[in-house]
Amino acid sequence: MLNRVILMGRLTAEPDYRTTQSGVTMTRFTLAVERDYSQQGERQTDFIDIIAWRNTADFVSRYFHKGQLVALQGTLQVRSYTDRDGNKRRAWEVVADQVYFAEPKRDNGYQGNNYDYSRYDQMTPPPAPAAQQPSYGEPASSYQSGDSGDFTPVADDDLPF
Repeated sequence: MLNRVILMGRLTAEPDYRTTQSGVTMTRFTLAVERDYSQQGERQTDFIDIIAWRNTADFVSRYFHKGQLVALQGTLQVRSYTDRDGNKRRAWEVVADQVYFAEPKRDNGYQGNNYDYSRYDQMTPPPAPAAQQPSYGEPASSYQSGDSGDFTPVADDDLPF
């Protein structure tokens, strides 16, 4: 059986971060996902409920905000419940396993979003020490002079193929 969902859309509101009674963290949010087709020139948008648990919930609540473009992978889950009036209802939601940034951190393409994206700089790994970084300067002198150094040409008779 296969149950895999991959979505990309914009957060409609700030993620709702909570801790359950048993101490497990979770966050809920809604993605606005445009459909690939349009009817009479107007694009349709679906609003899909997402839930994330534990580390994924912590990540989403810390780094994602209203209006940001988000990509995620997860599974589709159906819950049954009884509403206040005693009617049986079903809720469809995606349980996010992995959540990704889907736009550059300083230019999200969303007009009216004035968030300070400098806080994401702490996620960038520090540069490697200079001794470990490759040097792409001038080629070795043996290459420039045409000297083959310790290279010995191989005759076609010596090749195994």
